[in-house]
Amino acid sequence: MNLVLLGAPGAGKGTQAQRLVAEFGVAHISTGDLLRAAVKGGTELGVQAKKYMDAGELVPDQLVIDLVKERLAADDAQKGFILDGFPRNTAQAVTLDSELAAMGRSLDCALLVDVPGDVIIGRLSSRRTCRDCGYTGTASDTVCPTCGGDMYQRDDDKPETIKNRLDVYEKNTSPLVEYYRGQNILKVVDGDRDADVVYNEVKDVLGL
Repeated sequence: MNLVLLGAPGAGKGTQAQRLVAEFGVAHISTGDLLRAAVKGGTELGVQAKKYMDAGELVPDQLVIDLVKERLAADDAQKGFILDGFPRNTAQAVTLDSELAAMGRSLDCALLVDVPGDVIIGRLSSRRTCRDCGYTGTASDTVCPTCGGDMYQRDDDKPETIKNRLDVYEKNTSPLVEYYRGQNILKVVDGDRDADVVYNEVKDVLGL
């Protein structure tokens, strides 16, 4: 299973990816996680990426591509992977196809988790993240239920930044849907439902 997950920020891609990873043992490659780890670690890439992330803007293609290439070469990605948050535009998609071909690999499917914008704004503005383990919860979580750490609202989960993120997504990422439809590997699921219902449909459309 070599899969690209598509959908606006907050569509629930990460939740579905985690379930697929738990059940099928493939690597979940989230560019958001990779970038946040680089920022937290204070790497050269992290320092460059932080100014874009804090403003809710897309990190430049080459920075992301270098991170993803390194991750795809890791041992756990050899039996399959789920790319979450990459590619974000058709230029990255073309580069990804080329890089995968050089590795003797290809994509099996591009899965779009489709959710209306107003639903996403409501979801993300109530989201809270654990400073210690990265657990994602809601505003009702005053402490992390996993490790007891401090829960906070990320800068890119504030309403004004969310609106900018959705605008950026629509402009840069929506054309990917047509790109993968043209390759006949696009599948679409309605993400504005209970996560269990969405997951069952995800498995159906993937033939799992």
